[in-house]
Amino acid sequence: MGEQDLTSLASVFDDFFTSIYKNEINRVLASYPISRSINVDFQELDRFNPSVADHLLSEPEIVREAAEEAIRTMNLTLPPGVGEFAPHVRFYNGPDADVMIEQLSSKKLNQLVSFKGIITKRTDVMHKVKKAHYTCQACGETYDVVVGRNFKPPRMCSSCKKLALVPNEEKSDFVDMQKAEVQDLLEKVSGGAPAAKMELWFEDDVVNNVNPGENVQITGIMRIKPFQNTKQKNELVFNRYVDVMHVDSLKRDFEEINLTKEDIARIKEAARHENITKRIFSSIAPAVYGYDEVKKALALQLFGGTSGKMMKGDALVRDDIHVLLIGDPGIAKTRIMNSAVDLAPKSMYVSGKSVSGVGLTASAEKDELGDGGWTLKAGALVLASGGIGAIDEFDKIDDEDRSSLHEVMESATVSIAKAGIVAKFKAKTSIVAAANPKHGRFNQTKNLADQFDVPPSLLSRFDLLFPIMDVLDEEKDLNLAEHILSSHIDAARGTVQEEDDSLDRDFLRKYIAYARRNIRPVLSNSAKDKIKEFYLDLRRRGKSSGSVPITPRYLEGLVRLAEAHAKMRLSQMVELEDAKVAIGLLDYVLKKVLTDQETGRFDVDIITTGRPRSQVEKIESILDIIKEKTVEQEAVSKQEVLEEAEAAGLDAATAKRILSELQRKGDIYEKEPGWIAIVGNK
Repeated sequence: MGEQDLTSLASVFDDFFTSIYKNEINRVLASYPISRSINVDFQELDRFNPSVADHLLSEPEIVREAAEEAIRTMNLTLPPGVGEFAPHVRFYNGPDADVMIEQLSSKKLNQLVSFKGIITKRTDVMHKVKKAHYTCQACGETYDVVVGRNFKPPRMCSSCKKLALVPNEEKSDFVDMQKAEVQDLLEKVSGGAPAAKMELWFEDDVVNNVNPGENVQITGIMRIKPFQNTKQKNELVFNRYVDVMHVDSLKRDFEEINLTKEDIARIKEAARHENITKRIFSSIAPAVYGYDEVKKALALQLFGGTSGKMMKGDALVRDDIHVLLIGDPGIAKTRIMNSAVDLAPKSMYVSGKSVSGVGLTASAEKDELGDGGWTLKAGALVLASGGIGAIDEFDKIDDEDRSSLHEVMESATVSIAKAGIVAKFKAKTSIVAAANPKHGRFNQTKNLADQFDVPPSLLSRFDLLFPIMDVLDEEKDLNLAEHILSSHIDAARGTVQEEDDSLDRDFLRKYIAYARRNIRPVLSNSAKDKIKEFYLDLRRRGKSSGSVPITPRYLEGLVRLAEAHAKMRLSQMVELEDAKVAIGLLDYVLKKVLTDQETGRFDVDIITTGRPRSQVEKIESILDIIKEKTVEQEAVSKQEVLEEAEAAGLDAATAKRILSELQRKGDIYEKEPGWIAIVGNK
């Protein structure tokens, strides 16, 4: 493009800025150079001059240069201390913003592109030379060279013709620079295909504007660069990247689902039906027979509690609901879980067999993105923030890796302090996990909690925990077989229909989005009294029996569940019926999981410590016997301990099992065959 065309473009922008963007320019001018970018809506430019807007798409570098030149030559009154007003012009809201990264072909090189994605990793801020200062070591001549994209460092001094030019960093001008990686939004990627990725380059005031796990809309110029760090260099093949012109942070969860007036009217109409909650429950995995309580829990998880509640001291109250399914193999745990996950516009599914702790949360890793430096990379639960994180084969994750979930589940954040990088990611993710029992299948003669292959500290962070057993029941088996076989026949005939009560999945997704966006229910007095009554009743029962049946953590879980049920009804008030549903679900779990089979009482120690209080008392009794017998001697015979235990009311088999367990855990040791002592006891 010639100088005349550039001048005519600048003239168009002079008119455009004067008539439309005068206030915006004055606003930036008033805070310059702290603010040094003028953001221009592409759609406004298109309405003002469609020809220039089209030109921007095909030759963005030239059009941007003309726009910035127009601002530099405008007749503006500069604030005191500002010698030159030369802000960046950053265009945004371009056409085809819904294009996917995988669809950006070589035809888009050096053109303006706009797309949405999720940031997966980001480098530290680097410093790039903007104007290089060179000194000739032979004759002392100095040069200032503006550094462009295809810059090649000068070597020869034009005065003395010697190869003696050296850069002087102290007298050179630098600009901040940062690189990041973005991938296609998870909800747009089809099937199990990997998400396409794109490298991003940020300069000056757009650095540090994105974080891993954040959904963004990028506007920039797609460029190419040679492959780097490859053993077999091919000068004909290039990597691509986007020189970012503008970045917008997006909320991409239920908040982002577009709702029309017709959608909202239909949603409100559906909410008026008395059986709306039943219809929503039946819409979770309708093809799977039974498991009504589990489906109810997952439906409530999708709605979540009341968000944004702050306690005294600015402590944010968690509104995400976490659910754990522990069950025998082959009973559709994964299908039920995935049905709920599919309803969330933002979700991540991982298998415990192939995921690490940093893969779930976040990591600092070396990467060519940062030219060998360290980058922050978001894990699955950070990427799923605002949605559902599904973890299958939960029991297969190493204990060390599982420990990284504690912060996510309680605080909805991921903290990282590695390789000199200290950062905190947002991970507001509702977790649904599925696991198998410790020995593959439940033994119904033993306490269920003894068969959970998940540490107690993590179990206690789940609001609801469902043991799912494959029980021999002729009537249930008959109904299940009929359901499965009929489903196969209907599928083969192409006559598969949704259950009569279930809702269309697209409509349900919109219904949930509306509820999460607009409904913030508050506890009514009747609901508060009902929950308080249930909590205090359980605590009283525990006090009389010496066990702890429930803790305040479960009380908060009850509130979340009741709020979710109220949101399901589109009610701004948590009524008595909502409290009853929440209590019913928790009571179901308590009876299944926290009932001590020996005493028949609820005992939260089953989850928090991994064993009921009755077992703890027996262990303490055995240890007391050993301590008493080793006051004046170094060890005591096992036989004597067993006799004393039997006299205290413990049967021999239980006492032997406890001794074996204590020895295996290192609490006691065998000083010589048949004689035991407490470790560390003098």
